[in-house]
Amino acid sequence: MAKQTTSPTRVADDEAYELDLEDGGSLDEAVEDAVAAVERHQRSAASKSPDAEGDAEAESEAEPDAASRIAELERQLEEAQQRYLRTLADFDNFRKRAERDKENLRRYAMFEPLKSILEVADNLERALSAEGTVEDVKRGLEMTMKSLEDVLKKLGVEKITAVGQPFDPTVHEAVSRVESAEVTVPTVVSEMQKGYRYHDRLLRPAMATVAMPAAGDAAGDEGSPSAPEAAG
Repeated sequence: MAKQTTSPTRVADDEAYELDLEDGGSLDEAVEDAVAAVERHQRSAASKSPDAEGDAEAESEAEPDAASRIAELERQLEEAQQRYLRTLADFDNFRKRAERDKENLRRYAMFEPLKSILEVADNLERALSAEGTVEDVKRGLEMTMKSLEDVLKKLGVEKITAVGQPFDPTVHEAVSRVESAEVTVPTVVSEMQKGYRYHDRLLRPAMATVAMPAAGDAAGDEGSPSAPEAAG
């Protein structure tokens, strides 16, 4: 009788069983062993499948969460970029507006002062065109001068007192000198041009004639102004 041989059959990935009757085993025993092996494989697969399914389910749930998080981060980034661009545009507009205001301030800084000076010019024009005696014209000019001084004072310009004051080189400029027995220190006795301050700054010094103490007075030699002698 010829030998009956059955080729090996794999019933699981990690377990194989061969039906081999060469050693005299019965066919029934071989079938029983094969069935037992299949059952063992099924039980093993059943015990492993919940974990595998759980992992797959966790992965499937994690993927939408990650995608949602990425989408949220992208949205936040887009909003931040838009805020940055708006801030940049606002700053650029502010800079341009500040430059425009600065230019307007420089250009029109004298707008109000000029309006006040025009009022003085109107008064001067009326005084010159008025009919009357010389005294009337003089009185009109004096009133115009007074209005001009008022305007200058409002603008922060004040006249420097000079005549009768001790010579002060910080606000007086000596243009001539005379000797006088009536003074003990260099003293301003007349003005050729009035001096003015603008707030706390010297706008221009008073150009003055300075009386010096008589020769031989030691006090008069100290701090005497350097100026030409007055003629006559």
